[in-house]
Amino acid sequence: MSGQGPKGIDRIIKATRFSLSGLKLAFNNEAAFRQELILAMILFPMGLYFGETGLEKALLILVLFIVLIVELLNTCVEAAIDRFGGEKHELSRYAKDAGSAAVFLSLINVLVIWGIILLL
Repeated sequence: MSGQGPKGIDRIIKATRFSLSGLKLAFNNEAAFRQELILAMILFPMGLYFGETGLEKALLILVLFIVLIVELLNTCVEAAIDRFGGEKHELSRYAKDAGSAAVFLSLINVLVIWGIILLL
């Protein structure tokens, strides 16, 4: 595989374009991603305000990014499963439910971290 494709700054530019395209697609096609992004946009400045130390601010913001990242990965799982057809299969259900559970746990993580930092 070496010797193929763009190198250096060209590779970074191309990868950035793919990444931005993925974010745009997720925003346009995934209601859950839009909702979590809105939540993150509201909580981000609150995290900067309510965090007393740099570490607290970083944690409050980090957990918001984790939710968005996990949602994007869940979207990838769902797209890959759906790519192979709509027939019901136990492994497809398992993959989709596990992805959903990962998003759920990332949201619980937000509640736990924000709760610990703001209430203790």
